[in-house]
Amino acid sequence: MNQSIIWLNEDPRLFPRHENAFTEPNGLLAAGGDLSPERLLNAYSLGIFPWYNEDDPILWWSPDPRSIVIPSKFTPSRSLKKAIRNSGIRVTTDTCFTEVMESCALPRKDGLGTWINEDKKASYTELHNMGYAHSVECWLDGELVGGLYGISIGRAFFGESMFSRVSNASKIAFAHLCSNLDESGFSIIDCQVHNPHLESLGAVEIPRSEFLTYLEDATSQHPKKDWSFG
Repeated sequence: MNQSIIWLNEDPRLFPRHENAFTEPNGLLAAGGDLSPERLLNAYSLGIFPWYNEDDPILWWSPDPRSIVIPSKFTPSRSLKKAIRNSGIRVTTDTCFTEVMESCALPRKDGLGTWINEDKKASYTELHNMGYAHSVECWLDGELVGGLYGISIGRAFFGESMFSRVSNASKIAFAHLCSNLDESGFSIIDCQVHNPHLESLGAVEIPRSEFLTYLEDATSQHPKKDWSFG
């Protein structure tokens, strides 16, 4: 059956029901709107995220199944534990959010990253200034060599992108993130769409309905401590 894309209106609170999402491409739910903080926070709290190419309108997604990591169940591999001990990498949080986003936006061999355009950088930096968007940074000899960023609402973290300039840097950032999210009582990391890299970090796919149940519970609770993980 043919489907027509649903266009958003000016009300940042209104999104279509998840059942209206396309099966092909998987999860395409709506188009249009803007990247205002209110619309973005409403979208993420509903399990919807923006993803689109530079020349496209803003596209909003709710794929089924959904890729997630449960922070309390994350167990670094033996090789990652060794890298954490021996790499010499120092990990920080929220020290250079914009630089992390810019690094994630650079073209890579896998073709990912270039969808992070100037409008998205500006909007997510505003969310960072409001206390919702966060970054984890990996440093080696004073240079930024890896990291990740995402959105935090309640006890849910929505991963957006990560990058590495040296071996294992993004994995070390992710391990640091999981450890501290677990200590803060976070129950879920939304990884959005499954891929081999995320699977290597313990991501699993669950039905969208199950994800939304997790999400409703997680976003209704306050973290056990402030975001700053040191």
